[in-house]
Amino acid sequence: MSLMQFIRIFWARRWLIIAATASTLIGALIVTSLLPPRWDASARVMLNLMKPDPVTGEVVGAIGGRVYAQTQIELITDYGVAGQVAEQLGWLSDPNLIARYQKRSKADQRDFRSWLAQIIIDGTKAKLVQDSNILEITYTGTSAASAKAVADTLRKVYIDDSLITRRADAEKNAEWYEQQAAKAKIALDDAVNTETTYERANGVVMANDKVDVETQRLQVLSASSGVPSATPVVPQTVPADIELAQADSQLASAAKILGPNNPEMQALRSRRSAIATAAAQEHATARALAGGAASGSGALDRAMAAQKSRILADSTKIGHLQVLQNDVNLRRDVLEKLSGRAAQFRQEALVSDPGITPLGVPSTPKGASFPNYILIIPGALFLGAAIGIMVALLMELLARRVRGVEDLSSLADLPLIGVIGAPARRGGWGPRRILSRLKNGLPGRKTVTA
Repeated sequence: MSLMQFIRIFWARRWLIIAATASTLIGALIVTSLLPPRWDASARVMLNLMKPDPVTGEVVGAIGGRVYAQTQIELITDYGVAGQVAEQLGWLSDPNLIARYQKRSKADQRDFRSWLAQIIIDGTKAKLVQDSNILEITYTGTSAASAKAVADTLRKVYIDDSLITRRADAEKNAEWYEQQAAKAKIALDDAVNTETTYERANGVVMANDKVDVETQRLQVLSASSGVPSATPVVPQTVPADIELAQADSQLASAAKILGPNNPEMQALRSRRSAIATAAAQEHATARALAGGAASGSGALDRAMAAQKSRILADSTKIGHLQVLQNDVNLRRDVLEKLSGRAAQFRQEALVSDPGITPLGVPSTPKGASFPNYILIIPGALFLGAAIGIMVALLMELLARRVRGVEDLSSLADLPLIGVIGAPARRGGWGPRRILSRLKNGLPGRKTVTA
């Protein structure tokens, strides 16, 4: 179709288009007058993403920050938060809301609190302010005062709930780590008992975490062999005495916090006894070396040879003892890490900073967000006109009419012979004449075909 054909159709159906436009506008005005006005109130908080955690010292990264922000947005519209807001606002005892709840659909099986929470969720929107860590919470209510009250309460409940959730999570994690630490303590006690039993049964003792007593004694003899002495002197202390003093100190410290039958106390006593025996042997060896000064370095060489033979004879036992000692060290390290994490979560469960800072006070705009007649009236006019035009075109397609030369040419493939002029009408070239021209193509003429 040409533009002129469309104009003729619209002009012929003008009253339909005008009626559709007017009906849509009147309907929009009636609906807006019946619906209650809506007001938007907004409250802002700042997410402390760049601030180090007061307990762990960690900072949320860029990717983690986006996930964290989206999580906070979802928490704001959570049923738990919305339900608390309804409680604090006193909605559970509001007679108007109770009456509305009783008139709800029978298919709605929600309880009153969940029903109220859904009203708050439906009216709440949360979003991050562009290029910032500021989270804006907006609530739409039927009045400026009610919207502002809900926005303020919603922000407060959200911050309090975030702190409670953080503490609860930390408490739960602390309990789990404490349970694992208790299991690790039992495993450590079992490992210490196994090591002590093996030492007692085989007569080998670890002087420290890496070297056994016999190997340490050989090291002392090797060091002594390179220092000749004209006058042998009986040493007052030997290396085992240092280990014995350390064992006594550990035993005294453990006795303050552990009972006498505690497996760790028994292990310390067994270790102390083995070290005391080794110290006595070293003193005897030292006295023998001093008494055999006449033999010079020969006696020292014989003592070193005997010590090496003893170490070679006990090499298998010492190797197994080192494996047991490594197992003890590993379990002790696990226990320390678990205890440290449990203590960290216990400290986090006592924090008072939710990581969210409220900004200012809730605000409402000067006017209601609905109805907005600046948008409603042009929108209704455009929608009504569009509906009228679509209906006019549909009616024209269902009942085609010849309104001009172009219509006749499109309907029948016949040559146009001429156009016969119509009788002159009153009014000359007035509005009726113009109308006739739009209908018949040319003023005062009729179309004729062969």
